[in-house]
Amino acid sequence: MSKYKTAEKDRVPFLEKAAFGAGHLVNNLLPGSLGIFMFFLLTAFGMDPFLAGLLGGLPRIFDAITDPIMGFISDNTKSRFGRRRPYIFVGAILSGILFAVLWQLSPENSVNYNFWYFLIFSLVYLIGNTIFSTPLIALGYEMTSDYNERTRLMAFSQTVGQFAWMIVPWFWVIIANPNIYATQAIGVRNLSIIVGAICMAFGILPAIFCKGLDASHMENRKEITFSTMFSNLIDLFKGIVQVFKNKPFVRLCGATFLVFNGFQMVASFSYFIIVFYMFRGDYGLAGYWPAWFSTVSAFVTAFMVIPVISALSNRYGKRRAFVISTALSIIGYALKWWGFNPANPWLIFMPLPLMAFGIGGLFTLMMSMTADVCDLDELENGMPRKEGTFGAIYWWMVKLGQALALVLGGLVLKLVGFDQNAVEQTADTIIRLRIADITIPAITAGLAIWVMWKYDLTEEKAREIKTELVSRRGEL
Repeated sequence: MSKYKTAEKDRVPFLEKAAFGAGHLVNNLLPGSLGIFMFFLLTAFGMDPFLAGLLGGLPRIFDAITDPIMGFISDNTKSRFGRRRPYIFVGAILSGILFAVLWQLSPENSVNYNFWYFLIFSLVYLIGNTIFSTPLIALGYEMTSDYNERTRLMAFSQTVGQFAWMIVPWFWVIIANPNIYATQAIGVRNLSIIVGAICMAFGILPAIFCKGLDASHMENRKEITFSTMFSNLIDLFKGIVQVFKNKPFVRLCGATFLVFNGFQMVASFSYFIIVFYMFRGDYGLAGYWPAWFSTVSAFVTAFMVIPVISALSNRYGKRRAFVISTALSIIGYALKWWGFNPANPWLIFMPLPLMAFGIGGLFTLMMSMTADVCDLDELENGMPRKEGTFGAIYWWMVKLGQALALVLGGLVLKLVGFDQNAVEQTADTIIRLRIADITIPAITAGLAIWVMWKYDLTEEKAREIKTELVSRRGEL
């Protein structure tokens, strides 16, 4: 148990936690919905599979470039409303509107028209989403300077964010149900408007209610104008170099890349195993089981796993909490061998409580530890604080892992002999698929534990850094 008590001034009020959590709900709902809707580019709008793949990949490259730029701009912004909140407010509105506009496609249009329409608006939408998302992440890093309150804040926000993953799997059911929408195209268009409106309403809440670091006296911030654009790019590059010299942060990125990449690589495998192993390729019999699997997983993560992780962090420290939660997820992955049982479909929920410790522990603890790392950076490199740059680089690693996982996941499916055109898969293919589904995330999780084993930014060290920073700034 931590021997330190959080000072009252370092506690984040419930209203601010709820508002920050609302922002994370949006931050999960938008990419989750986008992933579901991308499937309907093929079935609802007749997009060529190769072109659909380009539409999924090209915007991600653009997104990886804009994130660090937005982080730099946010870190150096001077505004009476703070460094983050103006961007969050404007970005939430832009994200909601542009997400709805992005999906106003029609199957009557030519494939080329739909391709260019979607590509152009994807790039514009991602700019709006970056304006919202990058400052939101940075705001969370600076809402409290207390070691344990940071974990509690991130745990609360991750819990609220999990509601998106309880909802999103059912978009498949809603859009494809002819009793709800006459065609899938109508379903996508209408549902995108609803999602966009929800994201605008919830996305502006952090900008209204959350308080970040008082940056009014922060030194060494760069002027950001068109005339300083070239020097700004040089400063951005120098900042990124400083970020990657931060050894604890590099460990966080490496562990995140491994855990998230391993999880995402086999994310679709559970669906295939449910359909082709448990229900012999009968999509009708598989019914709602895949959707329930995802929803229950998110529910368990939100209300069982994240509170336990927060308690483990407070008792044993963040590094040990990560090691424990990741080790538990490995056990959960192994239990899938018995959980995916054609004789008893209900057993698919058996591994979930342990599996959920993987991703649930990852983002709750890593976001809290990144906030600690920002203190270390200020100690070593001075002002301005670079929460925006650290957040952008961290999530760039997440997106890189996700993109790589999509490629490698397809390669693994090919190697195990999966035939997407077959009504039933061979017995050997199913066995190889199930083995890959278990071993890949288990191995990457094990490697992540190894990467984090010598992470040395402990609570005692973090509090020593905080004390030094307070003294350096002349704060009471």
